[in-house]
Amino acid sequence: MQYYTVRAFTIILLFILSSCGDSAKKTKSSSAEKVKDTTVIDSAKIKETQQKKEEEKPFVLTEDNAIPFFFEYQKEHTEHIVKINTSIGSFVVDLYNQTPYHRANFIYLTKKKYFNNTYFHRVVKNFIIQGGNTDMMSTAKKRDSIGFYLLPPDTKKGLKHNRGVMSMPSSDDVANPHKLASPFEFFIVTAKNGAHHLDGKYTAFGRVISGMDVVDKINNVPAGKDEWPLKNVLIKSVEILE
Repeated sequence: MQYYTVRAFTIILLFILSSCGDSAKKTKSSSAEKVKDTTVIDSAKIKETQQKKEEEKPFVLTEDNAIPFFFEYQKEHTEHIVKINTSIGSFVVDLYNQTPYHRANFIYLTKKKYFNNTYFHRVVKNFIIQGGNTDMMSTAKKRDSIGFYLLPPDTKKGLKHNRGVMSMPSSDDVANPHKLASPFEFFIVTAKNGAHHLDGKYTAFGRVISGMDVVDKINNVPAGKDEWPLKNVLIKSVEILE
């Protein structure tokens, strides 16, 4: 009788231990699943947060995206008549459709109000006036917010540097063999007979159609040896007329 009692007790004990083992396994498995689920949720949250940060970043132009951007931009933004208001007076420019990237660039910067409160910072009498820069930190900050990019020349359209033509300056040195131009500046020819030695070298992308007398007034402002006017000529604003 005692034998059967011990045997029964042993069987019950083994059953209890087996049940505890199964319970532990289930608990362990359940915990692992919870950890796995939490990891998936955390990864999704991190990905969503990163995506939101990317979307919140302001768009800036770069050397890689500028041309594709302006290729699309010029299709929808077809404006080409702008009025440049200066501290000396105003004049009107017709931007050429034959140079779509340069026209689009000028319209884009105008809508960004980049040119507002910049200067005609270079004056060469009977040759050109050049605008779009200053010696102020605010201008540098505006450029940074828009982006760093250069525009390739578009000089094979046969466009001439006649008097009143607006063109895009670029450095003429070994470091810039392709004559890539800063998008933030422009110059206007004031020479009576034009400046045709610039043809095929710089991109003419517009012409003054009204207010050339104001351009001549700016060209007659006294300048120092560095060609910077002794009294700043302010570009108060650029507005789009059509």
